Amino acid sequence: MVDDTSIRAGQCHCGAVHLEVTLSDGFNTIRRCTCSYCCMRGAVVVMAEMGAVRIVQGEDALTSYRFHTGSALHFFCSHCGIYTHHQRRSDQSLYAVNVACLDGVSPFDFPEVPVMDGVNHTNDTGRPTRRAGTLRFIPAD
Repeated sequence: MVDDTSIRAGQCHCGAVHLEVTLSDGFNTIRRCTCSYCCMRGAVVVMAEMGAVRIVQGEDALTSYRFHTGSALHFFCSHCGIYTHHQRRSDQSLYAVNVACLDGVSPFDFPEVPVMDGVNHTNDTGRPTRRAGTLRFIPAD
């Protein structure tokens, strides 16, 4: 059996916040979201289980933001403003981590990123999460 657990180091833009993330399913859970906050933020995220995100340095530099129902807790560096991760609204046992904060990873490494329907959130509709579309990156020649 292949072990697909991946431990990744990362940081915010200015380096004040350093984190370590264990991805139990590698990058198979990448996504974007259509909710108002995610649309403005524009991050590609990957899922990590509760306890799988460890702040190695700069926890005091992290600040947080909640909106709408206040269920999701979004973290970002208070110095450079970069969003690092958030505790998810639909499954609070998961964190979504900004792939751009992970060392050696870029959102442009993924040719296709599923986009989930956050406007019609499952916690609001009672229906399963719907895929709203796919974000594609096609490099120029």
